[in-house]
Amino acid sequence: MDFALSEDLQDIRRAVAELCAGFPGEYWRGLEPDRYPDEFVRTLTEHGWLAALIPEEYGGAGLELSAAAVILEEIAASGGNPAACHAQMYVMGTLLRHGSEAQKRRWLPEIAAGKLRLQAFGVTEPDAGSDTTAIKTRARRTDAGWVVDGQKLWTSRARQSDLMVLLARTEEQPAKRTGGLSVFLVDMRDRGDQLTIEPVATMMNHATNQVFLDGLELPEDALIGEAGEGFRYILTGMNAERMLIASECVGDGRFLVQRAVEYARGREVFGRPIGANQGVQFPLARAHMALEAASLMRWKAIWLYERGEPCGAEANMAKFLASEASFAAANAAVDTHGGVGFAQEYDVERKFRETRLYSVAPVSNNLVQAYVGQHVLGLPRSY
Repeated sequence: MDFALSEDLQDIRRAVAELCAGFPGEYWRGLEPDRYPDEFVRTLTEHGWLAALIPEEYGGAGLELSAAAVILEEIAASGGNPAACHAQMYVMGTLLRHGSEAQKRRWLPEIAAGKLRLQAFGVTEPDAGSDTTAIKTRARRTDAGWVVDGQKLWTSRARQSDLMVLLARTEEQPAKRTGGLSVFLVDMRDRGDQLTIEPVATMMNHATNQVFLDGLELPEDALIGEAGEGFRYILTGMNAERMLIASECVGDGRFLVQRAVEYARGREVFGRPIGANQGVQFPLARAHMALEAASLMRWKAIWLYERGEPCGAEANMAKFLASEASFAAANAAVDTHGGVGFAQEYDVERKFRETRLYSVAPVSNNLVQAYVGQHVLGLPRSY
């Protein structure tokens, strides 16, 4: 076993950290409550980081998932919010793995060059929630291609995207529960009343939306892969998503613990640094240990993924452990700072809100526990 990052990954970490230094806490606080970090995302794009996973033949860097994990972790550890751009790291995996050569050559070079943005993933619906197989958005075949009607919820960055990967039902009564769903690559530009995007205000700056599809016309070549295989196609992307979210949570936790440690060293009450008190020190030590353990599970999941081996259990466990650890770090950081932990200028309350999301998204931690209970431990299905 080798627990060291390769020299290439260390170089990526240093380069991303240097870039993020130009976007300090004041920048991120200035975006509250709902302004998108256009300048930050543009800088990432110009440096090629958002094209990291696109193969070189299509204009990207041709890096593996481990590089994306380092990029997103370091953005979070710097105090930034990688949710503004993380989807482009995993959404395009559906296109990369299952798209035709013609689709890849048409879209990927422009995405790699930053001319087109693929940040939107239209899967979740108001009634279906976490039960993806229950979605109602319907795609019907026509002589010209497809017509789509339905509604999506929590489609983050839809207003900042040119393209969207969309999951829709193409068969009403499939032979199996996970069948009858198909994936489309939707060009969202200039769609008029066929596609309406409405922002959803949340407790963190996440640029999320609901999307209404009303007779949305798509050409035949918008279909990715085979009709009816969409659920299987998006699973590989979801595994990658869980590993990258885990990486972000590890980065959030690093930021929060470091800020708390710095404060605990310098803040004196009753004639001594508060960091000498076990009530302050121990929660931070536990948070650090939990983050280290979650990070190892994250790397194990990525190791399996990059070798093409089954990694669903490891991806889910990594996301669970990292999100639990990052939120524990957030709580410890707030407690360490006391009253000023709620003051915006310290960035702790902002990070507290940002990392809290990942206990319920992109998959609820309760569902992760149910997955492990059923598929890893062999217990009866609970839902």
